[in-house]
Amino acid sequence: MAKRVMAVYDTDPLYTERFTDFVNQKEQVGFSVMAFTALERLKAYGEDHKIELLLISSSVSREDIEKIAAAVVIILTDGESVPPGGQYPSVYKYQAADSLMREVMNYYCDEPGDPGYSMVSKTGRIIGVYSPINRCLKTSFALTMGQLLARDLKVLYLNFEDCSGFQRLIGEEYKGGLSDLLYYYSQEGFRWVRLGSVVYTWGELDYVPPVQYPEDLCQVTGQVMAELVAHIAMESVYESIILDLGQFGKKASEVLEICDAVYMPVKEDCVSAAKIEEFEEYLVSSGHESLKNRIQKIKPPYHCSFGRKDNYLEQLLWGELGDYTRQLLRKQP
Repeated sequence: MAKRVMAVYDTDPLYTERFTDFVNQKEQVGFSVMAFTALERLKAYGEDHKIELLLISSSVSREDIEKIAAAVVIILTDGESVPPGGQYPSVYKYQAADSLMREVMNYYCDEPGDPGYSMVSKTGRIIGVYSPINRCLKTSFALTMGQLLARDLKVLYLNFEDCSGFQRLIGEEYKGGLSDLLYYYSQEGFRWVRLGSVVYTWGELDYVPPVQYPEDLCQVTGQVMAELVAHIAMESVYESIILDLGQFGKKASEVLEICDAVYMPVKEDCVSAAKIEEFEEYLVSSGHESLKNRIQKIKPPYHCSFGRKDNYLEQLLWGELGDYTRQLLRKQP
């Protein structure tokens, strides 16, 4: 399906060029972005093309904006007040481009109409990472795999832990995340623009911040979570989706069933072995025995200096875990 058009107008050519390049390279929002620095050219373009979303400088009058006839209009401000009347929402244009786009997608979702069309017809590959044991480098492995795959593919990381520590680990302030995505999914089904409004980027990897409260996960069934992930795989631009199933417990089996590959980090102590054996017995008794045979058990390397917060991303990629994950990926079909 052809992408809808987002037109961006500002008198600063450097701003419009950089912003357009950013959005077109990310592709996650599903728009083809056109940049304009001359108002008359924008008006002429709008006469022959349908503009779904218009981001336009606050210096343009309301009368001129109305002549362009865009479906949704958002004002770009540099700190001054928006034009009188309050007819259009506004965003601060000099914030980080990914933050600006999350705000834009939130406003776009709130407009009447149906912006929930599918973006692609090719289903992305779903990779699950789960283990019933703790402190086994499960999250570190999932993040390492995601960062490495994201060098060549569009990858989305989803974390299903109830207390992930992401905000403190990455140092990012979140205005939305998986809690919001689950809420909107329960109310209106999957809409790709809702996904775009909660996606952040760390290194080269896109991710949705984990739930804000543990209760948000407790109230979701494994089936609902599996349906949401399946929709993302089918209707977004992501070629791979990494699922870090955390403490999702035995509900994880329903989500793992939709995965194309499943990795289970393990340890050799007797307590860990007992937990894995119990989980495998559950798979058999609950009708998921075929899943048991698809799980690939791994033993990621751990060393005493691993896990420092100040250079965690570098450790993932260039330490022993990064080397281990690269070798593992080379062996995969």
